[in-house]
This record gives sequence, structure tokens and C-alpha cells, in this order.
Amino acid sequence: MSQAAKWAMHYAAARQFHQREGHLTVPRKHVETVVLGDDEGEGRERREVALKLGAWIGNQRTRAASLSPERIEQLSKIGMRWA
Repeated sequence: MSQAAKWAMHYAAARQFHQREGHLTVPRKHVETVVLGDDEGEGRERREVALKLGAWIGNQRTRAASLSPERIEQLSKIGMRWA
């Protein structure tokens, strides 16, 4: 799996968390489960994936200087607090 695909999966988990909780203040040890697969008739089997969302959010904050402007904008739109 490419780094871009992994980032997209974690971003989907962050969006899911934000929609449910209304914020992105994710505890460091939080694990978010996302469902991947057959949602759009892709023929792939549906499966649940547990992602370490809290650690990922923390890492994005620490690496903000090296993130692309597109990724910063995506995260900012769903309520990312950078400081």
C-alpha cells in the first residue's frame, strides 16, 4: 500500500471521528475503526481496519512544516488545531 493510500485511510478515519465527536482532539492512544471495501461496487470485500488515529493526528501536527498545502487544507477543513 502506498504512503498516499495510507494517508487517505487515516484522513477518512479523522473525518469519521470529527463527524461523530465534533472535534479532532483525539486522545493519543485512540484507535478508530473504518470500513473499507465494497461501498461503491468495487468488487472488494468489506473489511474493518483499526487505525491508530490519535498517534497519526499527533504526527501530522508535529510534521506540519513538511505537509503539502493540500493536506494542511484538508485537515484544517475538518477542525485540525495545529498548536
